[in-house]
Order: sequence, then C-alpha cells, then structure tokens
Amino acid sequence: MIFRFLSKLLRKHSKEEKRLAIAIKQIIGHKPFNLALYQLALSHTSASKSLQDGFKESNERLEYLGDAILGAIVADYLFKKYPFKEEGFLTEIRARIVNRESLNQLSRKMGIQDLIRYEGNPKSNFTYKSMGGDALEALVGAVYLDKGFHYCRKFVVRKIVLGHLDLDDIIENNQNYKSIIIEWAQKNNRDLKFEIVREEGSKHQRQFIAQVIIDDEPVAKGSGFSKKKAEQAAAEKTCRTLKLSSRP
Repeated sequence: MIFRFLSKLLRKHSKEEKRLAIAIKQIIGHKPFNLALYQLALSHTSASKSLQDGFKESNERLEYLGDAILGAIVADYLFKKYPFKEEGFLTEIRARIVNRESLNQLSRKMGIQDLIRYEGNPKSNFTYKSMGGDALEALVGAVYLDKGFHYCRKFVVRKIVLGHLDLDDIIENNQNYKSIIIEWAQKNNRDLKFEIVREEGSKHQRQFIAQVIIDDEPVAKGSGFSKKKAEQAAAEKTCRTLKLSSRP
C-alpha cells in the first residue's frame, strides 16, 4: 500500500495534471504535494468512479472533512477579531460566510468552479446547484490533508476570508428579513404566514421552497438548504416587494 502511494507521487504528471497543479497553486498559494487529493476534491458525484468494493469515489468525504475544518477556522477567526461581540452575533456572521449560497459564490470568484469534473447538464439537475460550494469545502479538506492544519488555516483566512469577503458589508447587511415582515404585519394588523410549499433534492442535499402569505394571498417564494434559510429568502423578496427595510 505504501509502495503504491509513493509510486503515485513520484510518477510523471500528464499535461492535464500539470495544468491542474498550476491552477491549484494559484488558488491556495503553494504547489500541491499530493495532487491526487485535489483531483478528488474537484470530482463531483456525477463523475464518481466505482472501486472494487462498490464504493463510489467522489469529493463527498473530503467535503465532509472540509466543512468541519472551514467552520472551525472561521469561528476561531471571528472569535479573535470581535472579542466583545456576543455569541449570537458570531454565530450569525459565521453562518452567512459558510452557507451554501456564499460558498457557491466564493467558488466562482476563486476559479474553483471551472476546475470541477462532472458529467451531465448542471442546469437540469438539482444536485449540481451546490456543486461549487461542495468543491470549495472539499478543497479545504484536501489542503488540510496535504499541508496540515496550520497552512490550511492560513489559506482559509488569507485567501478566502480576507481575499474574497467584505466582513463590514456582511455585518451591515445582516438583516433578519423574517423579523421585519413579522413586525410590519403586527403593526398593520395583517395576517402573515410562512409555509414550506415544496422540497427538492436528495436526503443529503435537500432544498426547501418557502412562501410568504399575507391575508391569504401568496406574495413571494424563496429557497434554501434549510427551512429557516428558505423562509428568510422568501421574507427578503417580500421586503423588496413591500419596500421594507430595517434601516432608518
């Protein structure tokens, strides 16, 4: 097993592998040691390979690992950056950084989306909607295994948080749209309901569709990877429709 691992590392890379190595270096700031980890991180489930024991090899395991590491590093960074902020503030800002929509956008900005191996049409299948964010988490997992935690932390903080996020803007726009709608409905004596009207996707990649109903009339729909996020998305659209804002 060790011999196979070493031979894999020492063999000559193809032109495609060399191009990938250059792209990874540009993204993480250092040449990859074990390129196979990054190839796996960028392999969507649609392009998974079946091994001898029936296990399908894709980036899902690395995604699981990267999700935990990314969340921990972001939590640590926010904890130290905002020493006088309460737990609720830190939790909300971390959630806005590592939620699926945010990670999908970061994947596009960092050029990760263009490196993903997949099969089929990403516009016709729900499982592709989180492809970019999943690959970003898997990449974090790959960096951790390839370079260790210390380097992985530098990569997340410097290349992701400081390199592509505006924390001041995230904090300033941290509006709870659902609370705004509820307060508006109470002040104006309106009957307000939030309903989950549909669920899509697989058990592990489920997306919820929520709808805001005012006085028995549907106003707006929103989607998210949890019921709470779907309701917030629907509430945000309703705020725009009604021209409501929490700002003075």
